This record gives sequence, structure tokens and C-alpha cells, in this order.
Amino acid sequence: MNGIARVPLMLLALAGLACLAGLLPSAAPAHTPAELEQRARTITPSRVGPPLTARQAVEPASAATPQRACEPGSRPEPGIQGRVPADANADGYLCSLERVSQFGSAGGFKVHRYVDKAGNECAYYDTALLFPLNLLNLQRESAGVAVLDMKDPAKPVLTSTLITPAMLSPHESLVISQERGLLAAVAGNPAFAPGIVDLYDLSQDCRFPVLQSSLPVGFLGHESGFTPDGKTFYSASPATGSVVAVGVENPRLPQVLWFGNYPSHGLSLSADGNRAYIASLDGLIVLDVSQVQARRPNPLVKEVSRLTWSQMTIPQNAIPITIKGRPYLVETDEYSGSGGTGVASNGPVVGAARLIDISDETKPFVASNLRLAVHQPENRAAIAQDPGAVSSAQGYAGHYCDVPTRVDPTIVACSMIASGLRVFDISDPLKPVEVAYHVAPGQASPENLLAASNYAMSAPAFVPERREVWYSDGVSGFYNLRLAEKAWPAPSVPRPSSCTSQDGLRSVGATAVGTRGLRLQISRRLKLGVRVDVFAVSDRGRVLQERLVARFPNRTGSFTWTGRSTLRGRPAVPAASYLVRFTMLRGGRAVDVRRVVVQRSATGRFSRRPDSHRRDSCGLLGRFKLQRPVFGGPAQIPVRASYRTTADAKVSVTVLRGKTVVARFAAADVKAGRTVRMSLSARGRRRADYTVRVVAVTTTGRKATARLTARRI
Repeated sequence: MNGIARVPLMLLALAGLACLAGLLPSAAPAHTPAELEQRARTITPSRVGPPLTARQAVEPASAATPQRACEPGSRPEPGIQGRVPADANADGYLCSLERVSQFGSAGGFKVHRYVDKAGNECAYYDTALLFPLNLLNLQRESAGVAVLDMKDPAKPVLTSTLITPAMLSPHESLVISQERGLLAAVAGNPAFAPGIVDLYDLSQDCRFPVLQSSLPVGFLGHESGFTPDGKTFYSASPATGSVVAVGVENPRLPQVLWFGNYPSHGLSLSADGNRAYIASLDGLIVLDVSQVQARRPNPLVKEVSRLTWSQMTIPQNAIPITIKGRPYLVETDEYSGSGGTGVASNGPVVGAARLIDISDETKPFVASNLRLAVHQPENRAAIAQDPGAVSSAQGYAGHYCDVPTRVDPTIVACSMIASGLRVFDISDPLKPVEVAYHVAPGQASPENLLAASNYAMSAPAFVPERREVWYSDGVSGFYNLRLAEKAWPAPSVPRPSSCTSQDGLRSVGATAVGTRGLRLQISRRLKLGVRVDVFAVSDRGRVLQERLVARFPNRTGSFTWTGRSTLRGRPAVPAASYLVRFTMLRGGRAVDVRRVVVQRSATGRFSRRPDSHRRDSCGLLGRFKLQRPVFGGPAQIPVRASYRTTADAKVSVTVLRGKTVVARFAAADVKAGRTVRMSLSARGRRRADYTVRVVAVTTTGRKATARLTARRI
């Protein structure tokens, strides 16, 4: 929310700070805003050069998104797309989905899903639209962040309620790192609040999060962001124009890394953490934060571009995705306006949502819009008296969108306040189609001024393997919805990538046990079986073509391999290199694949080797692998490598033995999506490890570097 534009809400929130101070635990010391600002501003400089001029490129017409017919069994809206009139169906409206479950009677701004190392599946959602006003409604559940055990999706069970400072009043900042298993928030409200950042560990048992720290390192709170690697948390306050990067490598001792002056609402980070996509009060701002990600002392941040659009109200969030290799942002605006500054009750301009093409990040442009008929100027007068429509803090407008994966998502789900949750097919990003929606039964509550309307404000979460979407409504709680199969276009399970939150495997590994054993480590996100295959890739100095020596089907956790073959007639080799492949399967199809390389000595003892295969990524270097982890031998098998970028780039390849460069491949201009292959002869090469280093750089300065290793035998 824009605290500047909604003074009454801001004053209420500020008046509640005294109440908040009395309720908060003593985990964090008190600091005045002046003290916090002085401390944060010791991190300098904050930017390079003056702000760029925002461009407004040619954009598509602002028309309502077409609707697909609802599946049988639906309860569709009777009139204007997105409208919920006073005489609406008491059970709400459903299109091409069903309610699996509903829990509680209040909701806030974020819903998240996490599956821990033991396979427990949990949901997290904040329960307050505005703390501490929710405490005045005694019919609501306790304030804080609710933790639900989703073992039975039809019967959620509340296992914990988090009530540390930031969890009591996270406003729009509740965020999760799937990679690290960290839940974070910064204390905030519509204007700002002292930026106490709470960090919880979810990885061991997501049902009972463990507090790691609660410290005032966020300056002032409202919104947030998290790098996909889970190492940098960003706190943002649009009303005060502050953005703070906090290093959380050690979640018990977070460190302020950088302070910037940008009116940032929500912000999202690129797969490599080098770009911040800021939904600013002034429009979209793309920032180069690579020095923050690289942990440079006093990092410099540079603006890459700025963008505005004709229907802009208050930009809320911008999420990077790729569709068929082309990068976009899913951007959402909140509320309605008159075409000037601030919010207008049922104003003619409604920001809604859009896809922004960032294939040239210096010149982004709006590719398509995600809108409803209730957003169109010609319908605003007709819907003006609907419940909640005239509220400046509610109405028919967008608030949050999210996707099930950042790589080739086929759907995006958006909370559109009084219109409920709306689902769009974005398989063709230039021609989106609305395919499903859920309008909860209207509930009269102090939050909606007893208007008996929907108050869908939350970013949703997804369970692709069950076609579920989770979200919360401010006045009726948490919902688990299952989409009809036709409403979620294939692929319903995202392909493996390092930046998607839906990877089936969290991590794999291999560690020597005793003198002959090998501990094969598996940590899952999805409750699916994992097939583990062990291939010998060398035998007494010869390079092999991945000879299978052991197979372990349907594993659900870590186990120890004794080094013996499980296949008749194929004995394991005492002195050999092995490739261990972990494949998570559903219905015989791979959901996720990981690989590790190990070496076995003549005595039978195992040791871990450097990687020879890099997981597919939605970063700049989308694919990079070596054909084998070994080369040479009597047949003089060469080193063979291949790579592919997700954007046009200049790519150079260097081969090193230790620190000595043994070969260079001239830098080449490579088109996005094109697979490039190369090889290096083994003749004349001494026995050693050889590292293949790939460096890709785009014309806009994006850079990716990766290294893989093969051994000359």
C-alpha cells in the first residue's frame, strides 16, 4: 500500500505503534527512526550516477483479458467479468476449480509453501491486513503468522503461530527462501515501522519454525525481497524511499550490506541475484546490484532502466520469469486513481497487472495486460455501489500476482481484492486468457467496513503436482483451491532449474563412510520417490560410456551404498570414477535430476570429485555440462563440453590445469537458446584435473561465470 496516498491508514498505523511497542517481545532493542537512519546511512555510497529518465514505450491496448468458458460444475459470475454485486451468490463464485479446504477467518498479504527435509508440507500466511486494528475484532484468530500442516490438504492443521515483532506486523514483507529454508519478514505497516527483521529456520521441521534472530537491521519496513540463493534479504519502504540489503548467510547474525534511496514497493531479484526489479511508486526500476551480491565493500548500485505505463496506479511487485527462453516481468499495480497522483475511490484508472518484456533490459516495454472488465473505464460507474467498490483501500483492482515457477510458467494467479483470485493462462505471453477464478463468500468485517465483500490481497502459493493454488482472503481466511486440468496447461510440473521454488529435490550429496562405504544424501521438496543410478565412467585407466553398476529405485531419504554392484554380471570397480545420478520420478517421468561425481581408490575408499555437470538454470547461462567427468585413456577420448545461454551474449571459454591456461576458445556471439558444443584433444595432456571455464556477457552488462572439471586419466 502507498502510505503517502492513504493518510488515514497511515495515521492509524502510526497511532498503533505505541500499542505495537507494548506487545513486542524484548528480542530486539528499541531504536528511534533517526538512530536507525543514521546507522543505515553509514553504508555508502548507495548508487552510481543520477536517476535515469523513465521511458513509456508503445504498449498494447488496455482491454479486458478474454475469458475461457468455465468447466462443468462451476458457479460462474452472472454479469460483468470480475463484478461481485450486493446480491451476489452467498456461496461465492467458482470457475474451473474446486475448494479443497478453507481455514481460519482472516488473512493478509502473503501465502507461502515449503516442504522440509523430512517431507513435511507446510503453509504460511500472515493474518492481519493492518496491525494492530485486527486485534479489535475478537472473532478473529490470534495475530501473527499462521503455520499450517498440509499433510492432508483437505484438513489443514494449525501447528504454530509466529508472534515475534516482524511476524506480528509483517505488512507485505513475508517472504521465504526455498533454497535455504528461511522464512523472513520486516516489521512494517502502510507507512513504515522500525525495521526489525525476523528470520526463522524451516528446514528441519517446517511445522515448528525455529527463530534465528530478531534484529533492527531493516531500517524501515513495508515490503521485501529475497535472492533465490537465500543469502540476501531486502527491506523496502516506499513511503520513505529506503531499500536495505541484509546479508543472511548467518541467519543468527544478519549484516547490513547496502542502503539505497528508491521509493521501492515490492522488489524481486534475478536468478543470479545481480538484478533487482523494483516496483517503485514512480514505475519500474531495474537495478544492477551485482556488487551487493558479490559482497563488495561499500557496493555501488547502478540503474539499468526505468519504465512507466499508461494505466499505472501504484506498482506493487514485479516478478522475473522466462517463457520459451524470453525474459519477462509479471508486474501488478494496486488500487485505482484519477490519472493523477494518489488513490481515487473507484477511480477510472486501474493498474491491474501486465507482462513486461525485458529481453533488452535497457528498453523494457509492456507486452500484454492482465485485466478484468470491471477495470475498464466504461464499467466504473455501473459497479460504483457494489460492496467495497468505493473504498480507497479496497475496490476492484489488482494487488499481488505470482507464478508456480519462474521458468516457463503456464499460469499466473492474481489477487484482485473484491474480485477474488483470478487465474490467467500465459502460455502465449502476448495473448493471455483468464481460465479460472474464485470469489469467496462475502463476509462483513471491520476490515471491509462491514461491506460483506471479498478482500483478496495475498500473493498465492502453488502445488503443481496436485494443481493446487493457496491464497488468503482478508476477511475469510486461507483457501486451498484445485484447478481443473484444462485450466492449468501442461507442463503442470516445472522443469528443473536452479531458480524455481518447485524443484522436486532440495539437494543431493555423497560422503565417504568408513573405508568402503558411500553415504548418498537426498533432501526432497516433493513427496516423490527418487531413483539413484551409479555409473562407472572409468575402469583401470580406460574411459567408459557410463556403465551402470548399481540401481536403487524409489528412495525417499539418504542411505549408504556399500560399493557393491546390484546388477548381476556387472561388478563394481575398486579403482574407478563414478557418476551418481538422482532422478525424482512421477508416473515414469523425470521431475528433477541431479548428479554428483565420486572417485574410488584402489583400497576401496570413496572421495567426492568436482562437478562435471551444471544444473539447468533460468539465469544467463542456462545450460553447461561436460560429456564425461573423465577423458583421455588409451583411446585418447577428448574433453567435450556444451553450453546454452538464455539471452544473446558474447561467450568465451578457457581450459585450465590448475592456474595454467592450456587452451582458449575465442569469444563468440551466441544467440539465446542455441546449444554450442566444443572439444579439446587429450593428446599431449598430462594426467591432472582440467577445469573448463565459461564466461557469458550480454550487451547490457549481465555476466555469468561457471566452471566444471574433468580428469585426464
